[in-house]
Amino acid sequence: MHTLTRNTLNQVMFKRTLLGIALAAASAGVSAATDIGEAFATGKAYGDFLLRYETVEEDDPTKEEASGLTLRSRLGYSTAALNGFTATLEVEDSRTVFGKEDYDYAPPARPSGYTARGRSVIADAPHTELDQAFLQYKNDVFTFTGGRQVIALDNHRFIGHVGWRQDRQTFDAVRVDVKPMDKLLVTYAYLSQRNRIFSELADLQVKDHLLNIGLDTSLGKLTAYAYLLEEDNVPETKYDTVGLRFAGKQAASDTLNVLYALEYAEQEYEKGTTEKDADYLLGEIGLEVSGVQVLLGYENLGSDDSTYGFATPLATLHKFNGWNDMFLGTPGVGLVDGYLSVSAMVAGAKVELAYHQYESDDEGTTGIDDLGHEFNISVSKQFGKYYNGGIKYGSYTAGDGNFVDTDKMWVWVGMAF
Repeated sequence: MHTLTRNTLNQVMFKRTLLGIALAAASAGVSAATDIGEAFATGKAYGDFLLRYETVEEDDPTKEEASGLTLRSRLGYSTAALNGFTATLEVEDSRTVFGKEDYDYAPPARPSGYTARGRSVIADAPHTELDQAFLQYKNDVFTFTGGRQVIALDNHRFIGHVGWRQDRQTFDAVRVDVKPMDKLLVTYAYLSQRNRIFSELADLQVKDHLLNIGLDTSLGKLTAYAYLLEEDNVPETKYDTVGLRFAGKQAASDTLNVLYALEYAEQEYEKGTTEKDADYLLGEIGLEVSGVQVLLGYENLGSDDSTYGFATPLATLHKFNGWNDMFLGTPGVGLVDGYLSVSAMVAGAKVELAYHQYESDDEGTTGIDDLGHEFNISVSKQFGKYYNGGIKYGSYTAGDGNFVDTDKMWVWVGMAF
């Protein structure tokens, strides 16, 4: 997208969003101090705690096996509604427990003077931060949210909170949701900072525009989106992505449901004098019968002449392309992921199995075609109202390129209120 167009959009949309919040505040009026006091006094406190043990073993002679035991604590408070307004404040902390920190931090989370330990990476660096702090106004048609907040759209493939990691991704943003009718929702957000999963050391100043329009139909949900991302680094990095998604579920009988999804997107990438473009394609078909779900999928993150792979920098990446996180950044040759997953409830626990076969989209002159395969299995269970636990394992077998066989395992217990 040309600079003039983007800058104009930055200025006009941001001013209109702020104007909308101001008008909403004016229409709500000003409440007496006693009403404000009651809103704070009758609000809701909430929190969750997650204790997790993780191990990583790579077939790499330069790295020793990694293991870590971390505790993530998150506490928040939301006021009761007052003339449509609420306020939320939330803090988050993650610490290693019993000194079990036998792993390397991910490079973005390494502070000045950090000495690498020669172990595999576990992307849970210790941190304490303000996770959310926002003011929200809501009526029957409009919702305005301003401040640090979680934003997750559709299936998290492009915009997510990366909730699997102990440091959740949030955004400093202004968001507007408009619902002119029951089946139509229009969401726009302007992001000024990405608070990433690597503690504050890797937070990014940005000028991102997110536009998502969802329409519910009798066959499923149709979504059109435009995500215009701009990172304030030198030189500036831009990802402009426009796409369509359709996903739904239909009952074939009293006990059988058919699942389906189809999605296509185009992306333009620009950094300095470098310009690239790539396409995205997703197709899924599945069945649900007697509590068992079987899903067959094909996802293609395309390549531009084997030099650039379709990127989703704001996604909940752990949810896609295998739990071992081998493809957090799409290779230059692109990525084709053919997968089969099965999930079911067994003795009150959720059991999930998945298999992924990875290939390049365009090997070009690199000779990289086979990108390996991966097997995943997890068992998780809710215990009563507040507690949960689980175990998860991923095994990746390398193909061509600079990848190595990798095994990961997680065991966790959690509490939420």
